[in-house]
Amino acid sequence: MIELKQLSFAYEKGRPVLQNVSFRIEDGEAVGLIGANGAGKSTVMKLLLGLLSPSEGEILVDGERVGKDNLAKIRRKLGFVLQNSDNQMFMPTVYEDMIFAPLNYGLSREEAERRVDTVLTRLGLQDLKYRHNHRISGGEKRMAAIATILAMEPEAVLMDEPTAALDPYNRRIVINTIRDLRQLRLITSHDLDMICDTCERVILLSAGRIAADGPAESILRDRELLERNRMELPFRYAGTER
Repeated sequence: MIELKQLSFAYEKGRPVLQNVSFRIEDGEAVGLIGANGAGKSTVMKLLLGLLSPSEGEILVDGERVGKDNLAKIRRKLGFVLQNSDNQMFMPTVYEDMIFAPLNYGLSREEAERRVDTVLTRLGLQDLKYRHNHRISGGEKRMAAIATILAMEPEAVLMDEPTAALDPYNRRIVINTIRDLRQLRLITSHDLDMICDTCERVILLSAGRIAADGPAESILRDRELLERNRMELPFRYAGTER
């Protein structure tokens, strides 16, 4: 369970990025966090991971308040796919990146390697296993970053623009992978068709506040709501009216 209670944050005093944001996500839910550029989506993710501290309010993960004293414990529960894969892949090869966290969590090398091979096979990425990170394409690096997080087997998966820079084939693999996950999933994206395919619930942020929170299809079909908050209908709903 993840819960935000009256969360506010500002990078600069007097210029709030988030204002009194509250929502709760239960285990197993897949939730899309959407909004125009500058709405506060990435800031929410950074606050969840303890990379930023709220100006007001609190964040709970499994009932524990996120704070400096328990960040290591909280981060073991949360797998985060960063928007920029270059900021996530820091070891020489894909294999070394994928096995790093499982080994540091105390798994045997045999079990850690089993996880790595299982995830690579699931995503069809076996050929990337021993490739050097600086020699693979941006799309391949994004897929490798997702594989790295899944190898951790986190209790919740947070994804910031997971389909950005992917070709249609790999985009479909990511969508199917997200749909198959049973953990809590919180996904930010401008790819609203992907959100349609992966999330049953949507939270719409606008100017740092929650503009809507409800069933994905209801919100993503609402042309007036989306356009009022500087967004467009997903392609599949274009031409429909509410």
